[in-house]
Amino acid sequence: MQIKGRFDHFNVNVTDLDRSLRFYDEALGLRELSRKTADDSSFVLVYLGDGQTPFRLELTWLRDHTQAYELGENESHLCVRVAGDYDRIRAYHRERGWICYENHEMGLYFIHDPDDYWIEVLPVKE
Repeated sequence: MQIKGRFDHFNVNVTDLDRSLRFYDEALGLRELSRKTADDSSFVLVYLGDGQTPFRLELTWLRDHTQAYELGENESHLCVRVAGDYDRIRAYHRERGWICYENHEMGLYFIHDPDDYWIEVLPVKE
């Protein structure tokens, strides 16, 4: 059997949904596409999109999880390619205090969201 899968979404758990929604909008231009709230309000799922691809980022907020998430040494990350003046975008991210790691040799950098998930930022390939 050969299965043909395609990427649909990636999930991160967040401690403050409104703060995370602002970050992903301001830092990367990701906007809310849809939302599901549990009948008992125990969780909220918000799906964000880039308006260009079908891929979605799922933010999960859990009412009973009030402490910070333990991210450990896991180096998995989301990567977003940004259009426009890459140096200007990097300066904007630096000004906002979002850059957590830069690799000048490789020409890339990472920003971190309010829950300290790392996001690699690269220029759009021309």
